[in-house]
Amino acid sequence: MSIGAGIALFVIGAILAFAVNLPNDYVSLSMIGYIMMGAGVVVFLIGVILLVRRRQIDTVTRTEGAGGAQVTRSTTRSANDDLV
Repeated sequence: MSIGAGIALFVIGAILAFAVNLPNDYVSLSMIGYIMMGAGVVVFLIGVILLVRRRQIDTVTRTEGAGGAQVTRSTTRSANDDLV
């Protein structure tokens, strides 16, 4: 969801910065647009970083003893992996 929010912030900011040309003495819509574009990039990057961290993790432990080899496999998955 944060990736989509980042893209939405960037698009709305670009519209304010480049497409809206309203004379206003109090607020610079171009500056607000640039700020929103920057915030959109930051939110997008945070979303991508969180998505990469949710990947599947496999840990394999091998114990060899007198009775033979024993292999223990531990798998950790994200709750959202089932939706993909």
